Amino acid sequence: MPSFDMSKIRNFSIIAHIDHGKSTLADRMLELTHSVLEREKRSERILDRLDLEQEKGITIKLQAVRMNWKGYELNLIDTPGHVDFSYEVSRSLAACDCAILLIDATQGIQAQTISNTRKALDLGLKIIPVINKIDMDGVKLEEREQEIAGLLNFEREEIIRVSGKTGQNVDQLLDAIVEKAPVPTGDLDAPFKALIFDSFYDEHLGVVVALRAFDGQYNYSHKKDQPLYILQKSETFFPTEVGIFSPELKETRNMKAGEVGYMATGLKDIKYFTVGDTITTDNKVAPLPGYQTPQPNVFATFFPSDPEGYEMLKIGLSKLALNDAALTYTDQRSTMLGSGFRCGFLGLLHMEIVQERLEREYGVDLVITAPTVEYHITKSDGEKLIVQTPSEMPDSSTVTEISEPWVRTEILTPEKYMGHIMDLMQKKRGQYVNTKYLNTSNEKIMGDIYVNLQYDMPLASLISDFFDTLKNISSGYASMEYEFIDFFPVDLVKVSIIVNHEEVNALSFLETREQARIRAAKLLEIMKDVIPKQQFQIPLQGAIGGKIIAREDIKAFRKDVTAKLYGGDITRRMKLWDKQKKGKKRLKQIGRVNIPQEAFLAILKT
Repeated sequence: MPSFDMSKIRNFSIIAHIDHGKSTLADRMLELTHSVLEREKRSERILDRLDLEQEKGITIKLQAVRMNWKGYELNLIDTPGHVDFSYEVSRSLAACDCAILLIDATQGIQAQTISNTRKALDLGLKIIPVINKIDMDGVKLEEREQEIAGLLNFEREEIIRVSGKTGQNVDQLLDAIVEKAPVPTGDLDAPFKALIFDSFYDEHLGVVVALRAFDGQYNYSHKKDQPLYILQKSETFFPTEVGIFSPELKETRNMKAGEVGYMATGLKDIKYFTVGDTITTDNKVAPLPGYQTPQPNVFATFFPSDPEGYEMLKIGLSKLALNDAALTYTDQRSTMLGSGFRCGFLGLLHMEIVQERLEREYGVDLVITAPTVEYHITKSDGEKLIVQTPSEMPDSSTVTEISEPWVRTEILTPEKYMGHIMDLMQKKRGQYVNTKYLNTSNEKIMGDIYVNLQYDMPLASLISDFFDTLKNISSGYASMEYEFIDFFPVDLVKVSIIVNHEEVNALSFLETREQARIRAAKLLEIMKDVIPKQQFQIPLQGAIGGKIIAREDIKAFRKDVTAKLYGGDITRRMKLWDKQKKGKKRLKQIGRVNIPQEAFLAILKT
């Protein structure tokens, strides 16, 4: 067995904005280092294993892989590429010593490029700037290099040009990683200490954790004589398998400082193994820094459109939660929609991914309520509550303060769209923080001066139609990154929706007092079109407490009761109209309006 040489190890990550070619470049590296054979390829992008990842062109679940290049061991830790998963990105970077900053030659620097670069620099990583897609027609590489040099302060000579599609210059990039990436540090004689940067569930192995070892070494033995401790969760386990990603799981039975690999834990609950936690042989050592518990930011209720789909929905959520510690769900019942689940997500993309996987992999047709955020309530008696739905909101007379989550947003945009974006932020209750002109000289980059706008805004405003609107008003050029700040007071009210003098709880919503009437009026307009007419007039009302703030009326069916009369005095007709009027009045007093499920779904989908 060859002796262990830490100086021959390089641990690196690739950071990039969505769709800049990160996974494609990783595939070329795997091919060039002969880490995968042609017959082992399952798809065009080897590390993206989910159908959704292949379709959307994004990395949802990060992967790790060991490659060998000219006698060196290169450990690539792939990262998710979306703002929803920024914590996972930071922990993946913490497991590395070097980051390849990948920039699409056709799209240039975007908000996430700058954000991820900042994360990597804060963690002290060596950064290698790379321009991808140099094979595309019409790309102006000199101008792109100027942009990277101006905005990110790199020397133009440092920048490597590659094509992830054709493999051009990927060998030069691998050489640069060997030459420039720092050698990992660690004390082989210290107690074993490793960082969890990912976890997933395997039917045979239980929960499998992906690790970067920082100190010591662990040799696997069937005797169970050396337990491992999960420091932040205060749990103990005995691994059942230790190995490396190649990219499939390959058992090696040991792990040493500086190496990247996996441990099969044999446990069934993924909640024990949170990204960022520390695994060690000595529970008295200090945990590795940066640990956070994943907190859901966005909440929505999932109902099966057919009650028979409830069991499949339950099975699907339980299986997805095995691989996703950030996904939370609890039972929820609705008189209109039956049984469902209240789910918590990291963000809107996370919600969309879970929804699509449930519908595709488990065949569940879903109805989803509008996404909401978490509000913190302080009552007059000092009691503190956390509220996600209107039904949980206590009586306003007992509430002293309501707080909502706020985020710091950074929007990177060409200067010409700056005015429209500032107007949008104002409409969304955004508070201006700062403007930075990112090019260091007065000359324009790629025909535009780039601006970094910083705003603080409520998360509730962000999860509506903000992303779509931002892309529309900037012709697709603006990109955005955000991070949670804190909870701040808000004047929030519960708006009750009343149909024929009866409150429909499932349609009630929480909104700021300022926007409540506008939103209620829009909802009632939609309801007026989708709820069927009755024999009597139906009033639709929006109310805050006992005060009506919006109203629409669904007119009654009109039946011509005098159609059978021919000739005669007008009084004959008046008698029939009078009789009809009395009947409708009596019907209105005892009549009930049943909103059909089709109409209810149409309302919810708006």
